[in-house]
This record gives sequence, structure tokens and C-alpha cells, in this order.
Amino acid sequence: MQSGSRPLGIAVVGYGYWGVNYVRVFNELLEARAVAVCDQRVERLQEAQRRFPGVFVASRLEELLMHDGIDAVVVCTEAASHYSVARRCLAAGKHVLVEKPLTTKVEEAEELTIFAESTGLVLMVGHTFIYNSAVRKVKEYISEMSGDIYYLHAVRTNLGPIRRDVNALWDLATHDIAIFNYLLEDKPGWVSAVGAKVLRNGREDVGFISLGYDDRILGHIHVSWADPNKAREVVVVCSDKRIVFNDLNGLEQVRLFEKGICPVMTEPLSYGDYRLQIRDGNILSPKIEVSEPLKNQCRHFLECIECGSQPITSGWDGVNVVRVLNAMDRSVALNGAQVEVEEHGRRTQTVATSAVG
Repeated sequence: MQSGSRPLGIAVVGYGYWGVNYVRVFNELLEARAVAVCDQRVERLQEAQRRFPGVFVASRLEELLMHDGIDAVVVCTEAASHYSVARRCLAAGKHVLVEKPLTTKVEEAEELTIFAESTGLVLMVGHTFIYNSAVRKVKEYISEMSGDIYYLHAVRTNLGPIRRDVNALWDLATHDIAIFNYLLEDKPGWVSAVGAKVLRNGREDVGFISLGYDDRILGHIHVSWADPNKAREVVVVCSDKRIVFNDLNGLEQVRLFEKGICPVMTEPLSYGDYRLQIRDGNILSPKIEVSEPLKNQCRHFLECIECGSQPITSGWDGVNVVRVLNAMDRSVALNGAQVEVEEHGRRTQTVATSAVG
């Protein structure tokens, strides 16, 4: 743990694209410093030493955990190894930040979360978009609105990069599931998903996912590694407004359309008749605070360690996302059949399509 005024010592396991950025960010924060890097690839360790002189490097996790001055570990390895690496770091008494997804199995995600709680350690999941100022602004609009949310939809497409450990649905939809859960302060009860292996690389590289939340709110996510049009957009359609988050629009990341339609609660004119009220207003583009989401996330991790508080993207938030991803896999295997999202280790169950109401 931190002693006196000493900055928290951070170790990074997995020195790939995200590992490099974590080392950079923690070295830019006054409250911490990156003291060690672990990777099985010798050339990556050499690169770490070249770019960050003085950092301790190790090819074995055991060697890393024995190094003095490490208070917390960031796990940036492939998703399938998240559980084993994070479990060993927690057992060594280190706070842990795990890149998304927390694990690939619900039982493992739950075990890590419960273990961290029992030992008083911070376990945080790197759902970085939750720390994006524009997503926070969308959340602010939703919390202030008086109307109803009808549905959300997200598009996350590009030509790769193609992962070796997970398919495109696990790689890309994880972001939007976390965003939807955050905005709605809820988790879906069922999932329906289809995927295709259009690139013939052995795993789904295109997917369409539908999510059912309480109050009949629907979510829909389209992901692709095979679309030449790069898109990162989340849309929230409400009875009185439409809110758009476009991560690729540097000037107008959030746009608020004061337009909507809702039923008028009056006596019907005749059987089956009803009235709708259409609202047409301004289009607003709020000023968004300029900040790096990854740096916001890392700073929040340090604050949670210092104060002993629960992260915004806690282990349980990570568990909820993994539950959805596992239900999504089962739905894909059943050609899009609606599958119930498991609760507390309960097995997923197929819900008859005819039962949807």
C-alpha cells in the first residue's frame, strides 16, 4: 500500500497497444508512477526499457509480483488469461485494473469480484468509454429528462483490427453494452444475437445484437471488423429528444435534437384510435470538456485505492457485462434465439420468441 507521500507504484502486465498507453498515463499522473512491465515477448520488454528508462521488466508474472514498490497491477493480456493473471495479483495483495472484458466466464468474473471484496482490494474494469466526457454528458441529459427512453442503438465498425483471442462481438460490443448499462443504470434481461464469419478467419467478425431492458427499453448494437466505414456512435431515442454521441466527431461529439413523438393520454375517438403529439425544437451541440478518457479512468482507479471506495466500473459492473456476452454467445449458437441473461451464476435459459411482450 501507499506509504507517506510516495506515489503509488503501478505494474502493467501485457505491453501491447493498451499496455504502452497505461505506462504513459500513469507516468504523467503525479499520484503514481509505472515501476514495472511484464510481457512474455523479449522485444516488447526491450521496447519498454527504451521508451521508459528505469522501468523494471520481467517475462514472468511471479518475478514481477516479487518486485518492491508495486501497489497495483493493470492487466492488459489477452481476454482468456484475465482471470488467472488478475487472481494471482489479488492473491499477492495488489489492487487490480483489468482491461475489458473482465473475464470470459461469468463464474470467474464473480469469483474475482468476491475475492477482491473479501480482501479489501480494489478491482476495477477498464470500460474506458464510461470515463469519456461526452458519454458523461449524454448521461447528464438522460438524468435531467422528463420523458421516456424508447430505445438505444450503437454502431461500432471498421476494417479490423482483428483479434486472435475473441470475436468482433466480444471485442467491440463490450464497449456499447457497458455504455448502455451505465446510461440506463440497469442491465438487460435477455439477448438476441446473430453473427457471421465473412472473413473466414474462424470467428465471428460481424454481429447484430438486441438487448431487452426493463420498462420495455430496447438496445441494438451493430459491430463489424469488415466495414470500410469507421463508425463509433451511440444514439438514445426518447419521447421528447434524440441524443447522439459520435466519438469520431471532434467538434460535436454530442448533439441533442429537441424532437420527439409520444402518445397523448386522452379518450380515444373510436375503437383502436389514438393520438400522437409531435415535438419539434432546436438542435443543440454542448461544449464538452476536453480530457483523455484513459487518463480519467486511471485517475479514478488511484482515487479508489486512496479512499477505499468502489469504482464506477467495479468488478460487479464487469460481471454484468460478461453475463450479457455469455448469453450473446449462446444466442449466436442458437441462430438468434432470445436467451435470458443469467443472474448470480444461474444457467442461461432460452426464452421462447413467442413469449416476448
